Amino acid sequence: MRVLLVEDDPMVGDASRLGLLAAGFTVDWVRDGRAAELAIEANRYAASVLDLGLPKLDGMALLARLRGQDNRLPVIVVTARDAVSDRVAGLNAGADDYLTKPFDLDELIARLRALIRRNSGRTQRVIHCGAIAFDTEARSVTLAGEPVALSARELSLLEILLEQPGAVLSREKLEERLFGWGDEPSSNALEVHLHHLRRKLGAERIRNIRGIGYKVVG
Repeated sequence: MRVLLVEDDPMVGDASRLGLLAAGFTVDWVRDGRAAELAIEANRYAASVLDLGLPKLDGMALLARLRGQDNRLPVIVVTARDAVSDRVAGLNAGADDYLTKPFDLDELIARLRALIRRNSGRTQRVIHCGAIAFDTEARSVTLAGEPVALSARELSLLEILLEQPGAVLSREKLEERLFGWGDEPSSNALEVHLHHLRRKLGAERIRNIRGIGYKVVG
């Protein structure tokens, strides 16, 4: 899942980025509110982790703009503003969750996964599609009850496909959600990951709809 991290503190931002990457997220990190606004306009994210005390455009102002445009991007506010009035203001402005600094990285990851899960309409951590079972928290997959070893990138790609079982996703949409700014994929990187998924899970489960895209079926 591709997320946008908006944090101007270099130490907090770098630690958060590394932790989210280790948890299986693709992370784009920006350090001011205006850069965040431009990133959201140009890319599709599963969620955003948003600091409030940002240069150029304050986090609350950015959040207000997003909700004023009916942008429903799931947002977790992470800030040092810990007064009850600040939390109430953040939630009333449209934040989906609110976490105060200093925070535990595992808690941030758990809240982020729960938020993405709720936004996609799921209530369970395990996604089932036919014989495939994907545990989104343990980052593990089984096929007919047997564990399947997938790379981090293959796991992310499968999770994207499993969000909408049976729906055909174009190469462009898959690449947009799989690769972040720090990635420099080769021209056939997506096809390589899809080839490995099809080999491990069965070509009949990860189908190539020629000229349109790919879909996962049960």
